[in-house]
Amino acid sequence: MAATKHKVQPNKIHVKKGDYVMVISGKDAGKKGKVIDVIRKKGRVVVEKANMVKRHTKPSQSMPQGGIVSKEAPMASSNVMLYCQECKSVTRVSFKVTEEGKFRVCKHCGETLPDKH
Repeated sequence: MAATKHKVQPNKIHVKKGDYVMVISGKDAGKKGKVIDVIRKKGRVVVEKANMVKRHTKPSQSMPQGGIVSKEAPMASSNVMLYCQECKSVTRVSFKVTEEGKFRVCKHCGETLPDKH
């Protein structure tokens, strides 16, 4: 029987695309940025200007010179935490249900977090 890799539970990621987050661990700890992409199957997120890697590209029509390009690589979603811009700190969220709908709320200051994509 072949050994299998540990599987990540893909159904629950605490941040959404467009959220403003802070990297809390790893080489980019302390950096802040927007979530560009969420990869639910692997439990990973892509944060702008964090976890930059160099990519060697062949010449193509869009880039006839080719060369080395810097781009963001996915990181584990556990390495990022939602950042509240009202109280200027990382936070967990609670949910508030009203007649308008269900909203995410900062645990520290009670401010409704923006839900933009």
